[in-house]
Amino acid sequence: MDKNVIALTLLEWIKRFLSWIGIPRDMLDELDEILFLILIVAIAFILAAIVHSITVHVIKRILKHKEVPVLRSLVQYRVVRNLTALIPPLIISALLPFAFDHKSGWYVIGEKSTWIYFFVVLIFSLNAILNTVGDALRSKEELQNRPMKGFIQIFQVIFTFVIIVVIVSILVGKSPFNLITGLGAFAAILLLVFRDAILGLVAGVLISQNDLVRLGDWIEMTDNNVNGIVTDITLTIVKVQNFDNTIVSVPSYALVSGSVINWRGMSDSGGRRIMREFALKLDCIEPCTPEFLEKMKTFDPDLSKFITEKQKQAAEGHVANTENPAGLVDGTIDTNAGLFRAYMAMYLNRHPFVNTDLLSMVRTLAPTENGLPMQVYCFSSNKDWPRYESIQSEIMEHFASVLPVFGLYPYQRPDARDVVVSGLLESGKIDWTAVEGLPWHFVQPSEKDGKA
Repeated sequence: MDKNVIALTLLEWIKRFLSWIGIPRDMLDELDEILFLILIVAIAFILAAIVHSITVHVIKRILKHKEVPVLRSLVQYRVVRNLTALIPPLIISALLPFAFDHKSGWYVIGEKSTWIYFFVVLIFSLNAILNTVGDALRSKEELQNRPMKGFIQIFQVIFTFVIIVVIVSILVGKSPFNLITGLGAFAAILLLVFRDAILGLVAGVLISQNDLVRLGDWIEMTDNNVNGIVTDITLTIVKVQNFDNTIVSVPSYALVSGSVINWRGMSDSGGRRIMREFALKLDCIEPCTPEFLEKMKTFDPDLSKFITEKQKQAAEGHVANTENPAGLVDGTIDTNAGLFRAYMAMYLNRHPFVNTDLLSMVRTLAPTENGLPMQVYCFSSNKDWPRYESIQSEIMEHFASVLPVFGLYPYQRPDARDVVVSGLLESGKIDWTAVEGLPWHFVQPSEKDGKA
């Protein structure tokens, strides 16, 4: 059967129906093409609605009995609605020759409008499909730390650019390839307009390829006031929630072009580093006398064993060497500073929250105008920030509290009150018991005469 016969039959049915409801026949004869166009459009959208309803009904029935993440994403991103929206332009484009002559102005306008509508809907459909694919990829355990959202946006930008070129070619009646060739003259303008997108594209590839940053990483960028957890990685920006709960957005390419500290290595390791120091007054460092060593044996059992072992080694003429490395690296019994260093090392080794599998040591640094720096270097087994700070503080507070037991004192700049109190005490015009804030070791009575 000839397609024109089908078209004329459908058109005659429409005219009879419209005449039956009271529209004059003469007016209908002048509107043949428009009436048929309306019929085509109505048929196209009715079929699309039927397909959409059936598909959604089937998906919901499946989800009711079994949870399928992919189908859930199809519903969430309205993929079915966007795909069924592609049906009307395809049907209209196929039926247009039934209604219009190829040389008709209505046919040219209708065909261009139909295909423009098709490609616009195609953009939304592709974006919805890519979002669904992105969700499916992010649900995989091996890809959860990858910036998949950035890759999805890269494809969305590429597809959108291609479709826009096709739409423009339809409007101007030129081949898309000829249009792309002619874009060379506008390359500089396009580079400026899409500068962030292009830089973000390159940065996204480098970030993923080199595994620079992942979601959940703690990063620090001093120049951008960033110090927190990465919450989102997109094509153009990286969102970071700082520890003061502020949100900072930085360009993706800033992670490649600038300096970034990523604390992931610390998080993945067995501990978080503690590296603190305080300066000892040089004039309080002195050799250990036998009486002092005997006194220190009563301070700590482990320290007592250490002193006894070192005294035995000294009596036998043993020194630390490759065969017997123990000794000097843990401290010495020659000076009170060396003995204190040995005690600090023992304290760290038996501390329940110090990871002894990682490097742990106590060392002195180069002397400065403030004294001799004594540095603690170890790793806290608990990496949680508040607990880590508490462990670090407890260690340093303990060492500061036992310094006077070893006859050592930290360097501390005197203030105006210290100068005044010192002058009054030396003048003998004030009783030291009336002065508040003196060090505890100063007011302890001596064993010899019971005086301070």
